[in-house]
Parts: sequence; structure tokens; C-alpha cells
Amino acid sequence: MIRIFRYLLLLATSLLALACDRQGRPIEEFGLEKLEKGISTEGDVRVVMGEPDTVWEEKDGTRTLEYPKGPEGARTWFFYIGRDGKLQDYRQVLTDENFARIRAGMSKDEVRHMLGRPRTVMQFKLKNEEVWDWRYLSNHEARFFNVHFDITSGKVTRTSSSDAMPN
Repeated sequence: MIRIFRYLLLLATSLLALACDRQGRPIEEFGLEKLEKGISTEGDVRVVMGEPDTVWEEKDGTRTLEYPKGPEGARTWFFYIGRDGKLQDYRQVLTDENFARIRAGMSKDEVRHMLGRPRTVMQFKLKNEEVWDWRYLSNHEARFFNVHFDITSGKVTRTSSSDAMPN
């Protein structure tokens, strides 16, 4: 009996170790453990993650690769590639902290560059309003973050969030 318990404990520990990256952090997206900041190239990122949805050419010569994991996915990954073609950093951008950075008066391009491609875009012409939404996880619960734009100006008027209804 003790031998079986030890075997199960060893198996569980091994499986947990496999679910961590090289720094010992839990893997949030399969494949990320294969990438190393400062060493992996843009080509390596594309091999691991596939073709990006959008490539942002930054003014300083760097590039941002966007990988939305939707439409029902709750993550959007941005990979930051330096002028040398090496991976500088990556992060999941659909977070409460990032949502808090969205301000009234921002353009659609600014919002898109911060949060990636929205899950849906809906227009309410009588209200002169366009609403973009992103599905995300907050405390392990699915929610929607919504950005409301004035149709005429294309500027943010407000943000809101709502619970994701179960299917």
C-alpha cells in the first residue's frame, strides 16, 4: 500500500513539474515553455504559436505579434520582438489591470493595440454606439469586458463588464 502511495505521489509530482516553465512558473499556454526571452527569435515564436492574427510595426523598429485565443477563448497573447529579431517579452493582455488603462477619448486603434482583436463588435445606431467585447477570466470566472465607442467620432465613451452566460 505504501509503495502504491509513493508511486502515485511521484507521478503527481512529475506531472506538476511538466506543467511549469524553465523558471518554475505554471504554464498558461502550451508552447510558452519552449520560448526564452532574449534568445528565442520571431521565427521560434511563429513555430510555437502559429501565424499571428496581427503584426504591429512599432515606431521604434520593434514588432508586436498578436495571438487572440478566441472567440470563446479568454486570453490574448502579445509577443514583443526587438529590433534584433529576438523575443523581448510576452504577456496575456486580457487582464483587469490592462482594462483599467482604457480611458474615455481613446481611439479604436489605441484600444485594439492594447487588447487585441475583440470577440464581437455590435452597433446600436439609435444610441450612436458601437460596443466591442472580449471574453476573459476574472478569479477563474468567465466575464466580458466591453468598450463603448461613439460611432461618429470613433472614440471611447465608457467601459463596462458583465458576467458570461453559460452555454
